[in-house]
Amino acid sequence: MKERTYYQKTAIEDIKRRVTTLNLTFVLITFVILLLTVRFMYKFLNYIPFYSAITMLAIMAVLILAGFLLINVISRNAIKTIDAYSNKLNTLLTTSRDIQEIVYSDILLEKIMDVSQKITGADGGSLALMEGDKFVFKVLKGDKIGSLPEITISNCVGIMGWAIGNNKVIRVDDTEQDLRFYPEIDEVTGRKTKSALCVPLKLSSGVIGALELVSENKGAFNKEDEEIISYFADQAALSIKNTKFYEDEKNFQIHLTNILSNINDKIAGKRGHSKRVAKYTLLMAQAINMSGDEQTRLYRASLLHDLGFLNTRPEDSMSINDYRSHSQLGYEMLKPINFYADITKIILHHHERYDGKGYPTGLKGDAIPIESRMIAIAEAFDAMVSKDSYKSTVKIIDKEVMPHIVELGSAIEELKRNANTQFDPGLVEVFVKNISEDYLE
Repeated sequence: MKERTYYQKTAIEDIKRRVTTLNLTFVLITFVILLLTVRFMYKFLNYIPFYSAITMLAIMAVLILAGFLLINVISRNAIKTIDAYSNKLNTLLTTSRDIQEIVYSDILLEKIMDVSQKITGADGGSLALMEGDKFVFKVLKGDKIGSLPEITISNCVGIMGWAIGNNKVIRVDDTEQDLRFYPEIDEVTGRKTKSALCVPLKLSSGVIGALELVSENKGAFNKEDEEIISYFADQAALSIKNTKFYEDEKNFQIHLTNILSNINDKIAGKRGHSKRVAKYTLLMAQAINMSGDEQTRLYRASLLHDLGFLNTRPEDSMSINDYRSHSQLGYEMLKPINFYADITKIILHHHERYDGKGYPTGLKGDAIPIESRMIAIAEAFDAMVSKDSYKSTVKIIDKEVMPHIVELGSAIEELKRNANTQFDPGLVEVFVKNISEDYLE
């Protein structure tokens, strides 16, 4: 924090010095002009030739003109510095907000590097993350850099290694004069690094990596670049941490979903049913152009739609009421788990009917979640065409679901007959247009 404050003051003080210089120059020139004028008027006017007076006036005019030109140049440079700094800050503030919304690490790391290059005008750069006692380059950027394999280097090597090991920002104006520079990276990337700026990516728990920016020109980076990139690196480190947490959560969710789905497959007559239902629902989802996130949610709900059967009695003692309770039981099982919150209502309503005569709540038409309507079609279809389906337990199957194996054409006709009563007619039309023998196991 103290280092950041120092760099922030440096940029502001530089601007103040330029403005102060402008003011002092203006005052000095004005004072000289006034002094010369007074001396001329009161002492020398009656004693010098006319041409000498003209010469003095000309000198005064030149001094005034030079003063104004100097003031103009200094002012324009000061304004240029302020504008450039302002643009960098605007980029920083906008990007700091944007990167917080990125949830995929590869996209985030690329974004961090692209913005860092834009802010500093760097020719290239690299971003590395710590993995054990080494750091692994995740992003390498530059005009001469193509697709590169992942590079791993000891954390004590090079400018980046020094920044990580000492937890400090480092700016090198001439790499040829700095023994910490690691030229082997240039050999891999094909660039010629003359100057570098490297900042550690740090959290309260410690350094997690580093961001290094390079240029083929000596002295390409300044204190303002240090200030801005240091602040940006802190924001980037937090975003990297959040993204990793998100990805770990998604990874846990995926594995837990697969575990629950596989457990559900152990129920008599359910082997492979959920996965086939998921396949059929995704067929409809793609046909109606559902977004990627919507398809992911539908897929998860399809895999777990019959999870409630785990809390029902064994098949040989199950009543129709037991069977009908499974959607409510599945809803109650998943409701306490936050990352399943978006699919619980889908599971709850996947046995509702389009005409409102379904269960557990009797929803009708478009009041039923579209994902639930899709699962209802997919589940009924699988019950009709799959030899492994639970349709063998005839006593617990609604009469709308055929209790025997049928051909694809017969199953399609059965869906059409129940469109607008049990099933959404629009979705039935989508399904029958896209289903084929290739989808059957």
